[in-house]
Amino acid sequence: MSQMLETLNFLAADVSEPIIPGVSPELPTSLRGPTETILNWTAGAGLALAVLGGLSGWACVAIGHNSERGPLAARGKQAVVWSLISGMGIGLTSGLVMAFYTMSKGG
Repeated sequence: MSQMLETLNFLAADVSEPIIPGVSPELPTSLRGPTETILNWTAGAGLALAVLGGLSGWACVAIGHNSERGPLAARGKQAVVWSLISGMGIGLTSGLVMAFYTMSKGG
């Protein structure tokens, strides 16, 4: 593994010009605004649904424990965990996509 990393590091440091000359990976300016808007709305809606899933999971945990319904409480605990995981995934994915667009803009 370290040999592969060393080789990749050497190749990356040795390249003085782009691999494909004359091409800059950039999103067209006419699409940049709508694309960012769609990504922001999608991430916002996904995070809102993750929060609602977490709240309903906590409600199921409370109802399940107070009414002595073990399966309901267990499903509520699973809902809370998966809401946290989905929220982190949505945040990470939207952050990565926006970072790629920012890098393609050149700054």
